[in-house]
Amino acid sequence: MRSTGSPCSARPSLPTEVKPHGQPLWLLAELTYKCPLQCPYCSNPLDFSDYSSELSTQQWLDLFQQGRELGAVQLGFSGGEPLVRQDLKQLIGGAHEMGYYTNLITSGVGLNADKMADFRDAGLDHIQVSFQASDESVNNMLAGSEKAFQQKLNMAKEVKAQGYPMVLNFVTHRHNIDRIDRIIELCIELQADYVELATCQYYGWAHENVEQLLPTRQQLEHAEQVTNRYRQQLEEAGNPMKLIFVTPDYYEERPKGCMNGWGQVFLTITPDGMALPCHSARMLPIEFPRVTEMSLQEIWDQSPGFNYFRGDDWMQEPCRSCDEKDKDFGGCRCQAYMLAGDMHAADPVCGKSPDHHKIEAVRQRSETVRNDSSAFVYRNTRNSRIFARG
Repeated sequence: MRSTGSPCSARPSLPTEVKPHGQPLWLLAELTYKCPLQCPYCSNPLDFSDYSSELSTQQWLDLFQQGRELGAVQLGFSGGEPLVRQDLKQLIGGAHEMGYYTNLITSGVGLNADKMADFRDAGLDHIQVSFQASDESVNNMLAGSEKAFQQKLNMAKEVKAQGYPMVLNFVTHRHNIDRIDRIIELCIELQADYVELATCQYYGWAHENVEQLLPTRQQLEHAEQVTNRYRQQLEEAGNPMKLIFVTPDYYEERPKGCMNGWGQVFLTITPDGMALPCHSARMLPIEFPRVTEMSLQEIWDQSPGFNYFRGDDWMQEPCRSCDEKDKDFGGCRCQAYMLAGDMHAADPVCGKSPDHHKIEAVRQRSETVRNDSSAFVYRNTRNSRIFARG
């Protein structure tokens, strides 16, 4: 791919100063934005329908090789729904031959036993199946599909039957978090090895639906108590299943160390070849490079986009003087941009941020919002085009 794309004269200029950084150990390949589901918390861009062009099989394989040369060891196949790509087996096989540990992140829709076996033969290491809920009606309501739950259930069982690690992901929110005991019971029934109870984080479509998704503090605390009780029971029973409970940023007083630091260990490639330091960064007013214009090494080491928030010279107060800035790196740049209107600002999740009241206001509204699934803005092409027009 180094010889394709724009001529050298049209390539983005490189910075005069390259800031200290690590290696891109984790490479996320967003193979497509196409998906049969319409989840109202999808992390894809709001205007995803504007990005219909996709990298070819050979372009992806070339990128994987470049990633290995940079030190990448883990490769995630994501989307949209990566199963939409007809060349997925070929991509898995190529990545396996290069020495990657490969992970398929899927809704399970479009998967079957034969495909799963083919992927295993090609060298796939890991399949993560996502659920919307433990209840069929709630799951299908959120997915926008009447058949999604049964398909997911069948494929989760097949993952176990074919010897893959059983990894399940449940995005939890106000419409399903009160049933977290049933979610965990379902995971026990399926003999899961790892379960991520990933309380929704509010980017992309989830940000558009934040008032219908954000649980109350009482709901969140109850869910964590239930999870801890099950952890104790599992330990006492000798069940090795791991329960990972992820608290939403909106109920924290200090921001997370987003992506372990900007441009430090994580590299995302979008379906149309844009390179990003995190999957949400496309929303920021930064010119990010495309893999058809620059090599991955140039992008990672030298591009202005990847160097933009490395280090701390970009920080404003209170981050600049904060003694925790080496831990949280100022928090999430996308969250700062969405809520404070300034990507350089302190993450409003932080109690020190002058915009923290915006987080507190959303929390307060969650106490009075009535659950109303008809108020959801679902991820679909029609809504995408509406958002794209502004």
